[in-house]
Amino acid sequence: MKTKNFIITTILKGKSAMGSSQISKRKKSFAVCLLFAAYCLLPIFSSAQNDPKAKKILDELSAKTKAYSTIKAEFSKTVEKKDKSKETQNSKIESKGNKYKLLITGHEIYCDGKTVWDFVKDANEVIIKDMETGGDDALNPSTIFTMYEKGYKYKFDAEDALTQTISLFPENPDKVKFHTIKLNINKTKKQIESVKMMMKDGTVQNYSIISFVGNGDIPDSNFTFNPKAHQGISIEDLR
Repeated sequence: MKTKNFIITTILKGKSAMGSSQISKRKKSFAVCLLFAAYCLLPIFSSAQNDPKAKKILDELSAKTKAYSTIKAEFSKTVEKKDKSKETQNSKIESKGNKYKLLITGHEIYCDGKTVWDFVKDANEVIIKDMETGGDDALNPSTIFTMYEKGYKYKFDAEDALTQTISLFPENPDKVKFHTIKLNINKTKKQIESVKMMMKDGTVQNYSIISFVGNGDIPDSNFTFNPKAHQGISIEDLR
C-alpha cells in the first residue's frame, strides 16, 4: 500500500531548479511517469470478488501486458482544472525487466536495476541513488506491472465496437486523493488506450497512449546514464 500511496503524490508544477533543496520537487516530477506506468500501461484491479465481466477483461489485459519482454510507449497527460483550464505534457517510457528509462518534462530518469540516475536537464545536475532505498526509487515499471493484484474494486461500465470501459474504486478511499479511475481498453489489442483519474479536489487527470510497442529490441545501455557526456554537470551521489 505504501507504493500505491506514493504514486498518487500531487504532481509538481513548474521547472526544477539547481540545488539539494529541490530534491523533493524532482521526486514529484519522477512521480509523473510512475503515475502513468501505474494507471496507463498497466492492468489495475482488485483480487477481491467484483464484477465478473470486468474481471475477465482485466485478467486478459494483465496476461497480455506481463507477456511483453520490453515496452516502449509515449503518452500525453492533460490536467483539467476546476476553472476549465488545461495543461498538457508528453512523456516517454522504456522498460525491460526491472530496468527502465523515463523521459518527462525537464528530466531524464534511468535505472539499470540497481542504480537510479535522475538527470535534471535545465540545472545540468544528476541525482544518483540506489534503486532499493525503500523510498521513491523502490518504484519501477517492473514492480508496478503487478500492482493490479489488490487495492481496487472494479465495475464494467460500457463497450462499443472498439473499446471497453471499466471503473476502478479504491478500497481505502480515505488514503488516496482520487475517487474514481476509468480505463478505456482496446478490445482487439487488449491494451489500455486512455485513463481518466477523477480527483477529490475536482480536477481530472487524463492519460492517453500515443504509441505503444511491446517486445522491441532495447539495449541495456539505454538504462544507464553517463555523466561524462555532460560537460560541467553537477553530481549529487546519495548512495
